[in-house]
Amino acid sequence: MTDTKLWHPFADMAAVRGDEFVLVRGEGVYVWDDAGNRYLDGCASLWYCNVGHGREEIAEAAAKQLRTLETWSIFGDVANPPALELAAKLSSVAPMDDAKVFFTTGGGDAIDTAAKFARLYWQTTGQPERLHVIARTNGYHGTMAFGTSIGGMPAVRQGWGPLVPETSQVQWDSPQALRDEIERLGAERVAAFFCEPVMGAGGVFPPPAGYIEEVAAICAETGVLLVIDAVITGFGRLGGWIGCERFGVRPDMVTFAKGVTSGYLPLGGVLVSGRVAEPFWSEPGKIMVRHGQTYSGHATVCAAALANIGIIERENLIPRGQELEADLWNALAPLRDHPLVGDVRGGTGLMGAVQLRDDILEADQGAGTKLYKAVRSHGVLTRAHGVGVALSPPLTVTVDQIREIGEAIRAGLDDLAAVSEAA
Repeated sequence: MTDTKLWHPFADMAAVRGDEFVLVRGEGVYVWDDAGNRYLDGCASLWYCNVGHGREEIAEAAAKQLRTLETWSIFGDVANPPALELAAKLSSVAPMDDAKVFFTTGGGDAIDTAAKFARLYWQTTGQPERLHVIARTNGYHGTMAFGTSIGGMPAVRQGWGPLVPETSQVQWDSPQALRDEIERLGAERVAAFFCEPVMGAGGVFPPPAGYIEEVAAICAETGVLLVIDAVITGFGRLGGWIGCERFGVRPDMVTFAKGVTSGYLPLGGVLVSGRVAEPFWSEPGKIMVRHGQTYSGHATVCAAALANIGIIERENLIPRGQELEADLWNALAPLRDHPLVGDVRGGTGLMGAVQLRDDILEADQGAGTKLYKAVRSHGVLTRAHGVGVALSPPLTVTVDQIREIGEAIRAGLDDLAAVSEAA
């Protein structure tokens, strides 16, 4: 294969160059490579293709907007109809009162925006010492400055030199660990706590029973802002618009991306509660917020998002993540008996993960990638996450297709076992 000039994210380019896997077409829950092979998309690309591939409605909405006004910066007092309409729609489904919507270009800059807003809120309301941001071990919040700094995956944090100060991580499944960290720092120094309803990129870790409710209560008690990272869990993945609704919590901010457009065009943002937004919206001439992205509120991207949301509502896809969670779990749970498997996780939303045994991973750091490729050879795409594979198929997937995903993973595990035995 011809060498590439494309530098891939999260890639060992010395291994990738000359060995790229090129996808050329998508329809429904399937994609095709440049050799004509079909694959069931078991991970919705990177957790985002909630409505499936090849939706003409989204393409038509984007094309129509491109022909009308592709976009114009919304800095200052400028707006466009798709951005205004999308903001109103997202505010109406937000799990907080009077939500304001700040658009970004993806989840990573949404995280950085929320972290900066948390600090700015306290600076503005007379508590400038509240700078510290807490997140969780195993958590993933993108790869920009704040996201790297608060993320709880050591491999993602290493090698960059000093990170953003006044940040820390607590044990992912322990409300008491959060309480202890707030007490250690002093609540008067803590700005915000970032929490994924279900951890995604860190390995698909559903929260223990009562965890989300308890950390929300701790934040309310100590005045710490609760930021729900719904970049992965939003728009039906857990059975709600955001994903935290099933736990009954009302956050101060929510970061979103991915499913808002089903990945058809890049878009992210932050939902900000009316209480947190109030100091910035109440008195003209008092506060200028000097933050934003060039393509914030991009008219064509927002038009695509509106078409995507129209599909989600018309086809009643929001409940699907919860309706299908048992089917995905039933397809994955039996894999616990496979001799190569160390753990299987899932059962909360249309998300799951299969992890290899620790001794296998210690002996071969590339074992997770080998499993991903072995499953791919059986016609199913998963998300490689270092220690195994993760699943998050489009919300349009059928129960039979979910079973097919489980069968392909077992076949891939068998192939890996056969290679190990031969060696």
